[in-house]
This record gives sequence, structure tokens and C-alpha cells, in this order.
Amino acid sequence: MESVDASRTFVKDVKRVVVKVGTAVVTRSDGRLALGRLGALCEQLKELNFQGYEVILVTSGAVGVGRQRLRFRKLINSSFADLQKPQVELDGKACAAVGQSGLMAVYDTLFSQLDVTSSQLLVTDTDFRDPNFRLQLTDTVDALIALKVIPIFNENDAVSTRKAPYEDSSGIFWDNDSLAALLALELKADLLVLLSDVEGLYSGPPSDPKSKLIHTYVKEKHQGGITFGDKSRVGRGGMTAKVKAAAYAAYAGIPVIITSGFATDNIIQVLQGHRIGTLFHQNAHQWAETKDVSGRDMAVAARESSRRLQVLSSDDRKKILLDVADALEANEEIIRAENDADVAEAQQAGYERSLIARGSLGLLSILYLLWHLQIASLAKSIRVLAGMEDPIGHVLTKTELSDGLILEKTSCSLGVLLIVFESRPDALVQIASLAIRSGNGLLLKGGKEAKRSNAILHKVITSAIPDKVGGKLIGLVTSREEIPDLLKLDDVIDLVIPRGSNSLVSQIKASTKIPVLGHADGICHVYVDKSADMAMAKRIVLDAKTDYPAACNAMETLLVHRDLVATGGLNELILDLQVEGVVIFGGPRLSSIEGLNIPQVQSFHHEYNSLSCTVEIVDDVYAAIDHIHQHGRQAFCLYSPLPFAHTDCIIAEDSDVAEIFLQQVDSAAVFHNASTRFCDGARFGLGAEVGISTGRIHARGPVGVEGLLTTRWILRGSGQVVDGDKGVVYTHKELPLGF
Repeated sequence: MESVDASRTFVKDVKRVVVKVGTAVVTRSDGRLALGRLGALCEQLKELNFQGYEVILVTSGAVGVGRQRLRFRKLINSSFADLQKPQVELDGKACAAVGQSGLMAVYDTLFSQLDVTSSQLLVTDTDFRDPNFRLQLTDTVDALIALKVIPIFNENDAVSTRKAPYEDSSGIFWDNDSLAALLALELKADLLVLLSDVEGLYSGPPSDPKSKLIHTYVKEKHQGGITFGDKSRVGRGGMTAKVKAAAYAAYAGIPVIITSGFATDNIIQVLQGHRIGTLFHQNAHQWAETKDVSGRDMAVAARESSRRLQVLSSDDRKKILLDVADALEANEEIIRAENDADVAEAQQAGYERSLIARGSLGLLSILYLLWHLQIASLAKSIRVLAGMEDPIGHVLTKTELSDGLILEKTSCSLGVLLIVFESRPDALVQIASLAIRSGNGLLLKGGKEAKRSNAILHKVITSAIPDKVGGKLIGLVTSREEIPDLLKLDDVIDLVIPRGSNSLVSQIKASTKIPVLGHADGICHVYVDKSADMAMAKRIVLDAKTDYPAACNAMETLLVHRDLVATGGLNELILDLQVEGVVIFGGPRLSSIEGLNIPQVQSFHHEYNSLSCTVEIVDDVYAAIDHIHQHGRQAFCLYSPLPFAHTDCIIAEDSDVAEIFLQQVDSAAVFHNASTRFCDGARFGLGAEVGISTGRIHARGPVGVEGLLTTRWILRGSGQVVDGDKGVVYTHKELPLGF
């Protein structure tokens, strides 16, 4: 079972699960059934049923559905005069009687579409006083489950002896949360899942930004320390009732998880062992307490440390980087040992070689690359970064607004960065050094494939940061389950930079209000013009494809001018690539040439990240530009919903043609007679890079120190006031920066 949280390992033994869904999940805000959520719920239960789980559903919502129906019926049967009179609240039992049939009809329809049979069981609290009833209940449920039927329970509010469904909390159970807990015990369930309209139990009202999601409830720790918000808009007790029922079941031996019913796969995730929602467990108080440092705490600590870093002198900040470089070299052997352990585990797990080369899913190259590149190389890049001009507090413009009133625009740190990267441990070193140089706090989440490498690198780097700044300047996030919480912290995290696949970038962009600078894959093109020096063209094409095929700046599509078909230039390029082991796929024009036997590519948008590429024939430079604009937009970008192209190159001796290409190709980087592999922060002289942004706003191309800075205004006066601009003479005179 992948990515099982340590506190959720018990789920591997779960066989029978009770799922309770509340009225707030079943219905929309207008009282009508939330068919989309109900459909997702039924699909999850069907999947669990198919996998062999014994699924029991406890549902609320009948009263809410009935009330909505009866209100409508009352409205159409009322005269205008009736509507002017004070409206009497509808009887809850009548609402339950009307709504129950409609609710069950929906469940029956949805489950039938999924080839699942469901059954209805209505109970009251007085039923459970009868031992014979309880025995019969167990027998009936066991028989239904043996037939792969999903039992659906609800309290029979229509005939309940309770005075009013939402008012009287007397009896053996008092609402459907406590009914679900009772059934879990009575039917000997292995797990109870309570679905809510929030993600779990928070330390305070979920709407309060300071409230924290409690992943594991410990009675001795949390009881009395939680401030509950409002009750459910339609149910009886909201989170208070769920916690009471969960605690009752958990301390009787049934694990309980409260999680959101608004998500489409939370029940599946719970049973996969992911740390979502809030767990109630009988033995929670006995577990060794882990470092309970929330994402908010890490972000706040990083911000405080960054402020201390920013007030240091330029020489002191430079010294920190030099100390980090020294520490990496001094600890090279232990870093190699941890990296070797990651490589060995990756080999044992059988990750695909080309993808580990990319550092996202695969096997040797990137994990191995960390020390194949040599720690000395990483240390050297840090020293280069330290030797660059200090970027913080740099005066960019200086203007005299009025006599004695001087305005300065200065560079400053962004604040706190969250970087989510995949398996490349060398990225951790680059990003951390850039954060120190730019005065930013940093939270890092690397891929699990490099967990040992990342952990030792983080330890070595933070140990080199002096106490007056604090090692909490750089926090290492170790569980991917923490990422959703971090992405909500738009008040303490200033920028998110995901480095990895397009799916990673798009998922993060859709999950946060924090600005996202998307470092993602991009389709890089090389266009060989008819005027190209073919010897040069072959060198560049081979380097762009084979120097490091898994890199995002490697060539994925080769465009060749049509005249090179007749001259043999096309055949030479293809042959040279094939000799180097590159698998060729053709566009429609290339694949149609007899004798080449090149298979046609399914899509020009495909990224190989391996020794494969697409080759196509184009009429001229304008056709090449059109092709790039149409098919190069694969990488995601900063702030923008549309992706833009990465790096594209023209090989040509005709300077006019080259200039057309350079000026008209709308990519983050455009090259003439140079390999696309040069698109790199270190090669650009940036010292290092946090990624390559293909967007237009804030940063584009390789993002170094400058991309992690913003600006602020400093105004120096001598007692000036606006006072309606009376007597103020604005000069707006640009001043020399040294003035």
C-alpha cells in the first residue's frame, strides 16, 4: 500500500466499514439533493464493494428533502392571502415521511446505474432496547452483505418517539452520527467514516485562518481545547455531534475518521491509508508523539528567520552561502551514502530508468546524478552565487517628488516560498542556496524516491545557518499529505513553485490561491533552415537531444526545411540521431516519405524525456514558427491559465531568416545556432535556478535570484504633508542612484 501514513497503517486490516453521510453533504444550500456529491459517494461505495469491502451506509437528508418538497407543495396550494400570514414551520415527522421515499429512490437509481443493489433499513432508538431486534439486525445485515447488497440505514424520524427530530437528544442514539457509531459497534465494523462538509476537526472554526486541522484526535490533548463553530446549517449538531459520536465509537474499539464528503475520492483515500481528515483511535494516546509542527508553524518560523536574514550585512549573508558550500564538501561521504540508499531502493522498486533520469518517477540517473555531478560541482555553483552582487536592498530608481522629498524603489525578498519538486535532490541544494541569497524563507517538499538524500542535504545546509538566523529558515516537508494544508496558507506563503510534471503543476494551480510559478515540462523545438551549416546543425541537434534527454530543455521536436529533403540533409540528421540510439517518430509529411519507414507520431504535444523525438518537414521559417506556436505550448506558466512555450532554436546562416525567428517565436527562450540545453540558470550565469518559468508575469525563462525578489518604495521627507496638495510643487525629477 503506497504512501500509507504511520498513523493509518491499521486500514490494511479493515474489512467492514460503516460510512455516514450528513444532510449538509446530501443536500445543496437550497435544500435540493446534491446529485453530484451523491453520485461520487455511490461510485466510491461501488468500488469498495467491488474490492471486497463490506460496506454499510448511514444516510441523513430525508427530513431536508421532505421539507423542500412540502414547502413547494404548500406554496402552490396557497392563496395570496395565505402567503401574507405568518408561516408556520412544517412538522419534522411529516417531512421525514415524505422525504424518505424520495431519498431512497435517488440512491436506488444511482446504485442501479452502477450495477449495485441497495437496501433500506429504517430504525428507531427504541428498537435497540430489544435484544431480539439486535440479533435479527445483525443476521439481516450479514445476509445482505453476503449477497453484495449495500444496506442503507436511516433513523425512522416519521414514527420516532422523539418529540422532534432536531430537538430531542434523548434515547440510545440521538442523531445519525450516534446511530452510525452504534451500528459500527453492533455490527462489528472495522472502521467508521463520518462525512462532513469540512475536511475534519479543526482547532477552531474552519473559517478562522488560524484554525488547524487536527489529523489525530487525542482526548487528553484536544478535549476542552477546541472551539466549535456554528452547527450544521441543516443537521442536528454539526461537528460537535460528530466528535461526540466518534469519541464514543473510538474508545469502544472502532477507529473513526471524520473527513469531507465534498471530495470525490476521500473514502477511497482513507482506505488507502492517506492522512486525510481527523482520526479517532483507541490507542492514539499511546502513540509516540511525533513532531507536531503544522505547516502554518513552519511557514511562520521561516518568515521570522527570513526577516532576521534580511537585516544581516551583505558580507554576513555571503558567508552563510560559503559555509553551506563548505559543509556540503565536508559531508560528501555521508551524503553519498544516503544517496546510494535511495538509488538502491529505487532499483529494488523497479522505477523506470528514463523517468528517474527525469527525477520524477524513475530509476538511476537523477538520484545517481547527485554525486555523479559531484558535490564539488554543487558547492562551486553556491560559491558563484555568493560572489554575485547582493540583490537585497538594491536601489532601482530614485526620484525627487518635491523639494526635500525623495522616493526610492528598492529590491526586497518575496517572503516565504513553497517549492514542491519531484525526485531531484540536486534541486534542493540549488533552491536552498537561492533562497538564502535572496533572503527568503523556504519550505521544501521533495519526492519520496529521494527522501534520504533530501533529508541529509537539508540537515547539512541548515546546520550551516547561524543561530542568529535560525535553521527554521528552510523547512523540509516530509509527507505529501501536508501539501493540501500548505496550499491554503495564502496569508503566510507568498509563492509556490512546483517543479515537475504538468499534472503536478496543474493540480497545484487548481488547489491554491497562492501565486504559482509553474516550472514544468516544455516541448523544445530545433528548426534547421535551408541555409544552415549542416555540420553545425548535426552537432547542435545531437547535443539538444542526447546531452541529457530527460531535461526539460532537451529537444523533443526537430523541424526541417523542405529543401533539405532533396539535398540529403534530412537523411543525415535522422541517421546521426539513430546512430546515437534516438528513436524517431515522424509528423504526417515525414512519415509519408517512402523508404524512411518512420512511424507517425500520435500527437505533436508529446514529451518523451528520453532518447526519442519527433521529426517533421516544414515549408519555411514562417511554417516553423506557426508549428511552434501551435504545438509548443505544453508547459504551464505563472498565474496564467494558458501554457506557453519553453525553448526553441533556429539553425541558419541567413541572418534575416534567423532574425525573423528570434523576433516572432513567442517562447521563454529563443536561440540562434546554439543548443536548447543552454537554457539553464547556471549556464546563464544566474548561479542556480529554482525552475524555468514559461509564463509572462514576474519571471520568464530560468528563474534565479531576481525572480525571487519583489520591490518596495521608500520615501524620505522632512515633515511634508499633502493637505490637498496646497503649496506642494511636484518636480518628479529622476536622480542618479549614487545621489
